[in-house]
Amino acid sequence: MVIDKRGQAQEVGHALKFELEFKAEARRNKLLGLWAAEKLALSGDAADAYARDVIASDMEEPGLDDVVRKVMKDFTEKGVAVDEDQLRRKMDELINIARSEILAENH
Repeated sequence: MVIDKRGQAQEVGHALKFELEFKAEARRNKLLGLWAAEKLALSGDAADAYARDVIASDMEEPGLDDVVRKVMKDFTEKGVAVDEDQLRRKMDELINIARSEILAENH
């Protein structure tokens, strides 16, 4: 019985960590979309729509490559001078911000 309860508690803990990370990644993508929208000279509703497109692009395949491809394609088309390394560094910065925000909301 004790072992079963420990196992259940661990499963719940893993599920919670997975859910929080999923939320943080979605938040990161929203923040990235808003940052990229600014670089693309989008504002207001257009910036919000672009951020939603960035969030949706993360559903195409596991990992970050789908998001990177989408934003880099848009940057290239519009002549925005940001390379892939800069974009990935920004994503690293934003995931930390997103995690902090999500944790703050859940405590």
